[in-house]
Amino acid sequence: MRIFRVVSLVLFLAIASASVNAQPQSPAFDRLQHLRHGINASEWFAQHPADYSAARTNRYMDDGDIALMAKLGFDNVRLSIDPVPLEAQPLNAEGFNADFLTRLDHAVDTVLADGMAIQIDIHPQSAYKHELRSDDLAVARFLNLWGRLAAHYANRDPARTFFEVMNEPELNDRARWNTIEAKAVETIRNSAPHNTIIVSGANWSSIPDLLAMGVFHDKNLIYNFHFYDPHIFTHQGATWGTPWWRYTHDMPYPPTEESMSRSLAELPDAPTRFEVESYWMDHWDARHIRMMMDAAAEWGKANNVPLLCNEFGAFRQHMDADSRARWIHDVRAALEADGIGWTMWDYRGGFGVVFKQDGQPAKVDPGVLAALGL
Repeated sequence: MRIFRVVSLVLFLAIASASVNAQPQSPAFDRLQHLRHGINASEWFAQHPADYSAARTNRYMDDGDIALMAKLGFDNVRLSIDPVPLEAQPLNAEGFNADFLTRLDHAVDTVLADGMAIQIDIHPQSAYKHELRSDDLAVARFLNLWGRLAAHYANRDPARTFFEVMNEPELNDRARWNTIEAKAVETIRNSAPHNTIIVSGANWSSIPDLLAMGVFHDKNLIYNFHFYDPHIFTHQGATWGTPWWRYTHDMPYPPTEESMSRSLAELPDAPTRFEVESYWMDHWDARHIRMMMDAAAEWGKANNVPLLCNEFGAFRQHMDADSRARWIHDVRAALEADGIGWTMWDYRGGFGVVFKQDGQPAKVDPGVLAALGL
């Protein structure tokens, strides 16, 4: 009798294991293959609150630029969308600005027609995001927007049309953002049952924000983070963000002892010099970057979820081109080594892979393209 029970238990466990293994894997793992090496189309339908007119957007980027993205070897485009002009009067029957939406549809459909996947990214200004911190009505409006937008794009190819809940939420309260994002996932899923949704941690969507995330019940998700470390290097010369960035120029990557005294001499005060000196003390190189990516990859494996880094880049205006290419190469190589999809920031502009003037053909930066392995 005891032998019979043991045999029965073994058979039961074998059948149960086979049943679990027979369950279909989340399509998110397969669909991540459409997001292996992408490019951000920034400052087109977002990041430019002064002017979203057709006159400007049609000059800023066009069908030729999208065709060039595909020709260069990018397999996906992250399309940033500012929700304010999308919902500006006059509204159509869906509650969207018809003129803005028509141009948006053309961009989405052109990307898909050129064989690439599309990340539809709600990318608001900070003021919009800050309202979500304490205003439940703002949250309700945000969820309502996603319900309508997901329904609008649900008829595109679900294998190549991805919905990103929000770029860099800037919500210091991680629990509140987790609640908002869970509701957004549910809202999107009700409108678009087959599409893969991209989620990320609170605040700036950094690796620490990713590691602090919980895993949602919805299995058709890709978990996302951004990477600009070290900002001392990637944002040197920038006039936004940390005030002293504007004083830093021509800092090499990897850092050298010879460059340290010259760079520190550019800074206005001792506390800032002390902070920037960490760039040399922390030994930033390919190994350092790979270890950071490994931490993200280990989290993904532990939670059995696919990972994406849909922003990484370096501001080129005050940076040595070879150092910039080396940093981009090391980040890209580390992501690929850990099986993490990537989308570089960005196509044109201060972080661009091309040089372009409005209304003119783009000129490719060969050093950056080589660093991306394309």
